[in-house]
Amino acid sequence: MFVLVEMVDTVRIPPWCFHRQLNEAVAEELNKKLANKVVFNVGLCICLYDITKLEDSYIFPGDGASHTKVHFRFVVFHPFLEEILVGKIKYCSQEGVHVTMGFFDDILIPPESLQQPAKFDEAEQVWLWEYETDEGAHDLYMDQGEEIRFRVTDEVFVDTSPTGPAAATPDNAAQPGQSTAAPAEESTEKKEAPYTLIGTICEPGLGLLSWWNN
Repeated sequence: MFVLVEMVDTVRIPPWCFHRQLNEAVAEELNKKLANKVVFNVGLCICLYDITKLEDSYIFPGDGASHTKVHFRFVVFHPFLEEILVGKIKYCSQEGVHVTMGFFDDILIPPESLQQPAKFDEAEQVWLWEYETDEGAHDLYMDQGEEIRFRVTDEVFVDTSPTGPAAATPDNAAQPGQSTAAPAEESTEKKEAPYTLIGTICEPGLGLLSWWNN
């Protein structure tokens, strides 16, 4: 679930931090920059583990800060495929069951990966499992806050780096005094998560069977 990733970065230390030990100042800056951030194709950065190498520091003209190339290792949340994790149901939607681990919320279990037969209750906005017993089928609801075991089957990284405005085509070039901003309905897009885990329910599932048997 957690891995150590070797990284290299150039760390800027402002002049008012020069009185501190270099290692301490560098560690604080790295945690500020990376902790709780998703690095593309790496995972969710948690905290600095250690610093393995500090190269020479430089002060460039026009900038009183020091710049140091640093080799370090960072603790990263990046489960391997087929790993089994435990989380809690955050909410349900037509897309599937959304799961949280407390520190990471972008986990989706799509409908086809739920225990079958499953159906979505529009009124309650929850998925339910039609559990078959000798007495007939019983609807076991996947309620918010219910603990769940799931297997990681896929991961999706999305590059959410800022992009520049789209260039206007000659046919649609703005006239003098005309706004070039896109209409509100066109400019508002659904914000994509930079890192999403896709999972499937593990047998025996949501702990619902033990609840039913008791």
